[in-house]
Amino acid sequence: MKRARQKVVVENEAPQTSQKSKKQKTCLYGSVFGESNLHASMDWGSLPHHVILRIFQFLPLVDRARASSVCRRWNEIFHIPDLWRRFEFELSQPATSYLKSTHPDLIQQIIKRHADHLQYVSFKVDSSTESAEAACDILSQLVNCSIKTLGLISTAKPSFMNVSKAHFASALTVVFVNSKSLSSIKIDDTPLDDPSLKVLVANNSDTLKLLKMSSCPHVSPAGILCVADQCHGLKELALNYYILSDELLLALSSEKHVDLEHLRIDVVSENPGQVQFHTIKKQSWDAFVKHSPKVNIVMYFFLYEEEFDAFFREETPVTHLYFGRAVSKAMLGRIGMNCPRLIELVVCANGLQPLDDELIRIAERCKNLTAMGLGECEVTCRGFIEFVKMCGGRLTQLSIMEEVLIPDSDYSLDRLHLEVSKHLGRMWFPDMMPTW
Repeated sequence: MKRARQKVVVENEAPQTSQKSKKQKTCLYGSVFGESNLHASMDWGSLPHHVILRIFQFLPLVDRARASSVCRRWNEIFHIPDLWRRFEFELSQPATSYLKSTHPDLIQQIIKRHADHLQYVSFKVDSSTESAEAACDILSQLVNCSIKTLGLISTAKPSFMNVSKAHFASALTVVFVNSKSLSSIKIDDTPLDDPSLKVLVANNSDTLKLLKMSSCPHVSPAGILCVADQCHGLKELALNYYILSDELLLALSSEKHVDLEHLRIDVVSENPGQVQFHTIKKQSWDAFVKHSPKVNIVMYFFLYEEEFDAFFREETPVTHLYFGRAVSKAMLGRIGMNCPRLIELVVCANGLQPLDDELIRIAERCKNLTAMGLGECEVTCRGFIEFVKMCGGRLTQLSIMEEVLIPDSDYSLDRLHLEVSKHLGRMWFPDMMPTW
C-alpha cells in the first residue's frame, strides 16, 4: 500500500497532464458532486474532512482500502475509529465459493489497529472447514474488543459444525470474556456448548438482549436455563424446537425474569421420519404468555406431513407461523381451532385440495390475523373472497400467488381483484411471485 501511495504522488507531481486524463477527471468529479464544470485540477486531498469520511462510509471494503492510497490525508481518514465500528469478515476458499474473501493483510491490520473499535461484527463463511477455522483464529485474537453485536453466518453447511468443539469454544470464550457489552449474538449452526453459555452469562448477563442459536446440537435445555436465569435483560431468544421444553417455558415465566418480546422456534426435520417431536403442555404455554402477554412466538416449520402429529392439538399461543414445506388440510384446520393469537400465516405448499373451509375457520377464530401468504395451494375465488370479507381491512399484508386461485361460476380472476380490493379498502392484485 505504501508503494502504491508513492506512485500516485509521483504522478500527481508530473508537470503536464494529458487532455484525455483531464476529461476523465472532470467526468468523475461531475458524477460524484453533480456538477460538470468543476476545474479538472481539483485536488482530492483538499476535500473537507466530513466529505471524505462520508465517501469512505459508502465504499465497499476493497475500494475503501484502495482509496486509502490516494494520499496521506485519505490514509489517515481510512483509520478513523468511526469507520471500523461495523465490519463483516468474509472468509472463503476461492475455488469453491462466490464470496470475495477479505484479504489476510487487511485482516491483520484491522486486528492490530482497530480491534478495540469493532462493535458490530459478523463473520460470513462458505461451507469449507478452512474458512470456519480462519474465523475462529480471528476471534481468538480479539482480546481488546468491545463488541456489541456478533454474528457467525454460514452460507452453506457444514462450515462451523466441522470445527472442533474445543477450538470453537476457546475462540468464542475470548470474545465473551473480553467484550463485556455483548447485546446481540447470532451463532446458528455452530458447536456452541453449555460451558460456553455459562461464560457468556458470567460476563454479559447485564447486557445480553438477543440470543439466536437455532441449531446448536451441543446445547441442552440446561444451558438455555442458565441464560434465562441470569440474563434479566434478554428480550429475544431463537432456538431449535428440540431445546424447547415445559421446564424452559416455566423458567422464562418466573418472576425474576423480565418479559421476552420475541421467542423464535425452528422446527426442522434433520432425519425425515426418524424423529418423533415432543409436545409442549398447554399449562406451560399459558404460564409463559401470562408472564409475557405481549410476546411474539414465531415458529418456522420444515417438516414432512407425517411429522406434524405433536403440534397444535391443544391451544397454542403462536403469533407467526411459516410452513416451508407442504402442510395438510388437517393441520391448517387445527391452526384455525387452536391458535387464537395468530397474527401472520405463510403456507408455501399444501397440495391440490381447496382450503376454503380452513381459511374461513382461521378468519373466524384468529381475530388478530393481519398477514397471509399462500404459495402452492388451491382456494376457490368464492372461498377466498369470503375469507377476505371476514378479515376486512385488518389484512395489511395479503400475498397470494395467482395460480392458487380457482375461478368459479361466481367470480373470474378479473372480478376477484375488484371485490378483494373493495373489502381491503385498497387496490389489490394477486402476486405473480410470492413476496414473503
